Amino acid sequence: MLYSDKVMDHFGNPHNVGVIEDADGVGEVGNPVCGDMMKITIKVSDDHLDDIKFQTLGCGAAIATSSVITDMARGLSLEDAVKITKAEIAQELDGLPPAKMHCSVLAADGLRAAVDDYLVRNGREPISGGPEHVDDDGHESAGA
Repeated sequence: MLYSDKVMDHFGNPHNVGVIEDADGVGEVGNPVCGDMMKITIKVSDDHLDDIKFQTLGCGAAIATSSVITDMARGLSLEDAVKITKAEIAQELDGLPPAKMHCSVLAADGLRAAVDDYLVRNGREPISGGPEHVDDDGHESAGA
């Protein structure tokens, strides 16, 4: 399995690793098929992502997608952040092997979960439309 230089860079030197202790929102997601686990914490100011950090237990692609989505989402409005797709994450990393596309779904789902958690904590309706899903064969489908 061949990874792009960007995937290898984000795996070897991940950005925004850690936990925001007083996070406004927390998203925890996992993939029972491969065992990857991801936690994304966010700090929100004026409905924009002011800070974002992640902790991921998983393969190199899972760590790289976690790292790159934090870069992509920082500073975005909540509405724009939840619109980041698995395809955009993979594109930002100059592609992922087909067998690892589920990692980009996990990153997008973690961010959506964190944003929705923030909104619910503040008496607002979730806006993400729910997670994307990957079946046992690695095929993705939208929304829950």
